[in-house]
Amino acid sequence: MRNIVVESLKNTPVSEQRIEIVERKGIGHPDYICDAVMDGISVALSREYIKTFGDIMHHNVDKGLLVAGGVSKRFGGGEMTKPMELIIGDRATREVGGKRVDVDDIAINAAKEWLKKNLRFIDPDRHVNYHVVLFPGSEELTGIFKTKGGVRAANDTSAAVGYAPLSETEKAVLQTENYLNSKEFKRIFPDTGEDIKVMGFRNDKELHMTIAMPFLCKYIDSEDNYFKRKDETLEAINEFAKRFFPNGKVNIYLNNLDKKGKGMEGVYLSLLGTSAEDADSGQIGRGNRVNGVIALNRPMGTEAAAGKNPVSHVGKIYNILTHRIASEIYREVKGIKEVYVWLCSQIGIPIDQPKIASAHLILEKGVSFSSAAKKAEDVINNELKNIAHFCTELAEGKYPVC
Repeated sequence: MRNIVVESLKNTPVSEQRIEIVERKGIGHPDYICDAVMDGISVALSREYIKTFGDIMHHNVDKGLLVAGGVSKRFGGGEMTKPMELIIGDRATREVGGKRVDVDDIAINAAKEWLKKNLRFIDPDRHVNYHVVLFPGSEELTGIFKTKGGVRAANDTSAAVGYAPLSETEKAVLQTENYLNSKEFKRIFPDTGEDIKVMGFRNDKELHMTIAMPFLCKYIDSEDNYFKRKDETLEAINEFAKRFFPNGKVNIYLNNLDKKGKGMEGVYLSLLGTSAEDADSGQIGRGNRVNGVIALNRPMGTEAAAGKNPVSHVGKIYNILTHRIASEIYREVKGIKEVYVWLCSQIGIPIDQPKIASAHLILEKGVSFSSAAKKAEDVINNELKNIAHFCTELAEGKYPVC
């Protein structure tokens, strides 16, 4: 028997509240880079552990820092003067029963692979230095992994919360950044970088989105050219954003720090497409939540999911699973306006037996709570029953963490 509690919540749904604030950090943002790279390393380590040892071994690559480098920029070009530095840290198993895995090489190669695949103008060999500080974990925590297969015990006492559905504002912010970093957009606007931040503020039926997106030095040969391309880009963003906020007014503000007549000081130009080249360092856990947005009207946990092992670390498993369960409840149970799901583990207890699993339902008028609660409980039970398969999918990188 699992400890599952389902309650009726009388709150006003977020989409019906007057004020809503949502943020999205794009693929080139230093915090996003840290999250995505560290999780890519966890996936690579899991793959190698299975190949070498027949099972996933203890690791938590959830301490990462991207230290900004240095560049010299000008209209029409520039040079990198100091490489960025990626610090890859915390714990990883290096040897079991006399067999070894080269953790450092796996980590660095996975980082380079992600950078090469996702950031067009970064050369992973020239523009980034790598510092790996991954060491074996404590005997007590690594002991969780001595029994192969099955559902493992939680390696921490931790809690997570997820919700469904995304609001119209959350969708607009998320889809706008996805569009700006899409192949379609970059084909039309190849002079824009990947380090995109979207801050959405909705006041009733009016949405304001402040967007920071660098233009690339090599494509912009003058201040006049910069502002011409900025106007063209802004027009395209306006047209796109309206699709995801059809019932209200959308206001777009692009590179709001710009000032005409100030030359390089008055424009947002980048050499490599990310502010990590010279302006802003990145850290794991400071980026998007696992559903892709930072929604300030929603409850949020404090755990960074990225890089944690996918079979015992509830800071990763429960973070993603709560959103999955919430989405399943919203899809399966008719008459729900919003649903919130909490999972809290107890260290040493199997992860399919959380100390508490809780769902809060905001129902449409006239919907039976007892019927909805029973169906929601069934969904929670089913998802926890199949948690081993879910962990396998996590290990394969099938669920994004940012």
